[in-house]
Order: sequence, then structure tokens, then C-alpha cells
Amino acid sequence: MVTGAAGFIGGHVVAALEASGHHVVPLDLRSGGDVRDAALLDRLLAGADAVVHQAAKVGLGVNVADLPGYASVNVYGTAVLLAAMAARDVRRLVLASSMVVYGEGAYDCARHGRVRPGPRRADDLARGSFEPSCPRCGDDVRYAAIGEDAPVDPRNAYATTKLAQEHLAANWARETGGTAVALRYHNVYGPGMPRDTPYSGVAAIFRSALEAGRAPRVFEDGGQTRDFVHVRDVADANVAALAGGRTGCLTAYNVASGEPHTVGEMARELAAQRGGPEPVTTGEYRLGDVRHIVAAPHRAAAELGFRARTGFAEGMKEFAGAPLA
Repeated sequence: MVTGAAGFIGGHVVAALEASGHHVVPLDLRSGGDVRDAALLDRLLAGADAVVHQAAKVGLGVNVADLPGYASVNVYGTAVLLAAMAARDVRRLVLASSMVVYGEGAYDCARHGRVRPGPRRADDLARGSFEPSCPRCGDDVRYAAIGEDAPVDPRNAYATTKLAQEHLAANWARETGGTAVALRYHNVYGPGMPRDTPYSGVAAIFRSALEAGRAPRVFEDGGQTRDFVHVRDVADANVAALAGGRTGCLTAYNVASGEPHTVGEMARELAAQRGGPEPVTTGEYRLGDVRHIVAAPHRAAAELGFRARTGFAEGMKEFAGAPLA
């Protein structure tokens, strides 16, 4: 069973699973299927041997009023799903998690080695000071790739609920002897992304602006570093995860390209490929955002056999002309 089967990532996951010979039972809110409906889940899980859980309320959220919605769908919905899986003795879960559980990425200080800066301060951001500093000495730091064993530090409602999903899945795995694989997606992009909404990823926001003839508006100074991973690679990771993981516990894996780029680079590449207006760097910021977060993708390669295949230039060229949902 695939939850969120009609969503941006879920649709690609279903296609990849079916192409690999799996029979998929879809569940999606758009077609009347709510992951919080225990009776519906019980019917759909009859005969299932695994669940790929993509359903979630996504994005950073607009304000505090979004908190109940995130908690209801992402946390309560996952709890209902896991209880239904236990009742039907379904022992394998692939969970769509996110790199946002890390908070800021990994950083190295010349004096103190690997450090984890705290949340950036609003007054620093307001005066254009975007780079984190060493929490011990205040010196400049350099970002490094973050591995799955790094401490987690969720900094917005979405991040907090994704981490809660991981904890609930770990509880389920220990209680049932099941296998839970948490795929921590980095910045996913590709055909079928939702159009410009406050909850869209930055790639879709830029792509929507270009389609409308507007210049992409790049927050901060455009130097934020991310790992942009194509949705087809993400779908392939889900297929691989059905055969991986460690029994009786939850194992997390970064799903990423291993090829970091700045947000400004992504905006410029999309604009160039689309032939649209040059991006505008605005200096605006969001308190829930982090500065640099790039992935160490080695565990997924070693344990799941997953490696991203779509390069940045190739993927952005396709995405620049791809349809949005």
C-alpha cells in the first residue's frame, strides 16, 4: 500500500513500484482516502506485505495556526497507520522523512572541529548576516556533509512532525519486530511539482515564477547550500528500500544526489534553461530556514544499493520545461 499515492512524490513512487513488478494499493486524500481513517486502512491493508508512507502535510508552514494541521496529518495519521499495520501484521514500512529533521547541517570550526550552530537570530538575519558561526568561539565555520547519525534539531512545525513520525515508526518496529526504513529526502524537484503555494518547495516556486514571466525571488543572498535530488531518483530509493533496512528497528538514510548547489545557482540555472528573467536576490528571510544542509549519501549506497542517477544540469534542463501540477 502506498499512502499519498496521488501526490508529487507519491505518484512517481507508484509508477516506479509498478514498473518493478509490485502490485500497488493506493491511498490518497484527493480520492477520498484519509490516512487517519482506521477502518479504511484495515480494509486496504488486507493482504499487504509492506507500506510506503508518503502522505503528509508538507512545507514549512505559514504561521502558528498551521500547527494543528501538521500534527493531525503527520503525527496522528502516522500513529493510526502504524496501529492498523500492527493489527494486520504488516511488517515492513518505508517512511518518507526529510532532511529538515537535522536543522542546520554539519559545520567545522578551525579551532573546535565539528560543531552544530544554534538557530540563527532574527536581528542577524535582518542586517544581512546569514552565515552561522561557531557556537563556542564565534568564529566562521565551513559547512560539511551531514550523515544520518548526526544529532537532530527540528526547527519548524513540519520538521518536528517528520521527526515524530520517525520516533513512532521506531516504536512500532521494536514492538512488532518489523522493519522501518526512513528515507530522509533532501530537496526534491522534478515533473509534477505543485504550483506556487506557500507550501511549495523552492524549486517549484522559482519554476512557477518563470512560467508566469516573473523573475525568481531568491531569499537571503542566494548562498544557501542544498542537495537537489530528482524525483525519479527518490522513487528509485523507495523501491530499493523495500528490500533494505535492519529488522526490529528504524534505519534512516539520506536520499540525495551527493552534488550540492546553492539556491542562487539553482535559480540561475532554471532561468537560463527556461529563457526567463534573471533571478532577483531580495535579502528576505524566513526564521524557519537553515543556511547550509548537504548530505552524505554513503549509507544508502552501501545498504540499499541506491545512488542518484540524474545530474544537476540534466535535471534542471528537464524541469525547466516540465509540467507542474
